[in-house]
Amino acid sequence: MAAAVDSFEPERDQRSRGVWLVAWRRLKQDRVGMACLATVVAFMALILLSAAGLVAGGWQLEKGVPYAHPSFLGERPNVEARSTDLAAPRGPPVDISDIDPLAPRYDEWKKRAAEIQVSSPPRAETLPFGGDRWGRDVLAKAVKGAQISIFVGVFAAIMATCIGTVLGAVGGYFGGRAGDFLEWVYNVFTAIPNILLIFAFAAVVGRGIDTVIVILGLTGWTGIYRLVRAEYIKHASREYVRAAQAIGASHLSRMFVHILPNISHVVLVQLSLLVVGFIKAEVILSFLGLGVPIEMVSWGTMLAEAQTELVIGKWWQLAAATLFMAVFLTAFSLLTDALRDALDPKLR
Repeated sequence: MAAAVDSFEPERDQRSRGVWLVAWRRLKQDRVGMACLATVVAFMALILLSAAGLVAGGWQLEKGVPYAHPSFLGERPNVEARSTDLAAPRGPPVDISDIDPLAPRYDEWKKRAAEIQVSSPPRAETLPFGGDRWGRDVLAKAVKGAQISIFVGVFAAIMATCIGTVLGAVGGYFGGRAGDFLEWVYNVFTAIPNILLIFAFAAVVGRGIDTVIVILGLTGWTGIYRLVRAEYIKHASREYVRAAQAIGASHLSRMFVHILPNISHVVLVQLSLLVVGFIKAEVILSFLGLGVPIEMVSWGTMLAEAQTELVIGKWWQLAAATLFMAVFLTAFSLLTDALRDALDPKLR
């Protein structure tokens, strides 16, 4: 009898495991997924440290000369940094007090500027990843820009995912008039091109991080709504849902405790796509001047600045923003793929 009881222990233990515990154990066996998880966690830790001011807190300081070269390029002539000296007037001074009433003060202002320049610490000729046109550290800007861009992309994607999942669950599970009404709302939103809808909201509401998150969240839920609705229509009539109904489970329990874990792989894939798409949308909005405020920095504002810098051969700000963005988006996409495989009931 004892042997018979012991023989059922593994099966009972297998049944007692939660869906998320099984998924975590499967994820730990995926080396690529764990490496991507470590990368995403590192970025999140970097964001928290940046928000607390412990990292990249002085990104606005002019630590180097204008367009300071990256340190790994070594010492090179920097014509732009010395352009002010080359542009200094030559020859005897000209009296322009008759046409410019402020002319007598120019010498005094120049003297004060020289005193400030002497008292301030000398600017570096090179910085770890170079400097922008004002001499600000590009690496610090990329770290601070990661805080803004990832914050906007992730939270806007979470907002859109929650809206689309809840509406899709209601429309697919209940159907009827509720489903028809939600289909009408869906058709209204999809009738307008998404990027034009984003621009319209941004032009009316204005600029700001919170504004961008709300705009992207309210305009990006349609894709995940359609997929979740179809999955709920398919799962609502299955045996495990009927069994849950037979034991007295409520509608909310059946929708979000029983069905949702079985379609979570679909939600995660869409979340990954939304994060990637929303970070790109933030870049576009900031590039066009409709994104984050001017006094803040994001990957979008860095790319906007790099547009003019490329003309004179200063490529490092573009490289820094692109490198940070590519590493995070690639790691996040591969992580969600690994989570999808770990949660997919067909692969268990």
